[in-house]
Amino acid sequence: MATITDVCKLAGVSKATVSRVLNGTAQVKESTRRAVFDAIDQLGYRPNSLARALAHNSANSLGLVVSDFEGAYFGTLLKQAALSAEQHGKQLIVTDGHDDPERERDAVHLLADRRCDAIVLYSRFMSEAQLAELKAGLAIPLVLINRELPPALGPSVCFEQAGAARLMMDHLVGLGHRRIACITTPIRAPTGQARLEGYRAALGAHGIAVDPRLIEHGDSHLEGGYLACRRLLERGAKFSALFAFNDDMAVGALRALHEAGIRVPQQLSVAGFDNEPMSAYSQPPLTTVELPIQAMTRHAMQLALELAEGRPAPAPVRFRGRLILRGSVTAPNTSD
Repeated sequence: MATITDVCKLAGVSKATVSRVLNGTAQVKESTRRAVFDAIDQLGYRPNSLARALAHNSANSLGLVVSDFEGAYFGTLLKQAALSAEQHGKQLIVTDGHDDPERERDAVHLLADRRCDAIVLYSRFMSEAQLAELKAGLAIPLVLINRELPPALGPSVCFEQAGAARLMMDHLVGLGHRRIACITTPIRAPTGQARLEGYRAALGAHGIAVDPRLIEHGDSHLEGGYLACRRLLERGAKFSALFAFNDDMAVGALRALHEAGIRVPQQLSVAGFDNEPMSAYSQPPLTTVELPIQAMTRHAMQLALELAEGRPAPAPVRFRGRLILRGSVTAPNTSD
């Protein structure tokens, strides 16, 4: 493996000159610069990026911590984050925190140790106190995505979870549904709490009492939606519409309803949340609420870049949901 010494010998310059050429820290004659790069090409020399990061306190990179690598949702997030970093000439370093606050904290510190210029964190379960402690121990900007934080905790890019849930509920009530069941995402997470809040608020605004028998908790996965829907059916509670708090669980619920001989939407309407790609290809296609994760990720990456360059942090940005109407929802056949 070629070393910097080999490059110096071939180019006929000192190590200091090679360093200046690689780092652009001083003016170097064009002939010297060409000689250094010709030597690098001939030898196949690769500079030690970590050593350079330690020397210059920057690796020209952005860090990203996600909850998980599974599913189309995080696939879209990762693809957009990589594109944004590439467009700004930055390397993207990605790790996951396994939906565990301690592992997320460790992942952030790992990226900070790698001299990332800024870090974008997607955390479902880290408390505000834990986030405040984490930020206090960092010397680089930290941008939170998909969570709304108090201004004192710094910049965040968030989604109006409760408002988006209410948007779907208003649509269902507007069609004539009065008994609307729901399957929540994990309720210990702020996202699950906010969506349930929107569900409850919409019922209250329309003068409909909340029936606890129509609320079932899920785990955000296909099987979780399937099992939660079966529990609702076994409970014997009557409802004309089912609102699952993500598309995976809605598709799982469709399977449970099919096995129970219940036709969708003729006998029961089903709605989801997120507008994942598969929602357009389920049977029937799924009415859902779009969560603009691509636009949110793009904004979070831009915000991280601006903070890394020393620009002041703007006010938090709140993205809104949009109804996507497909074939899984219709007006109820009979009055409740």
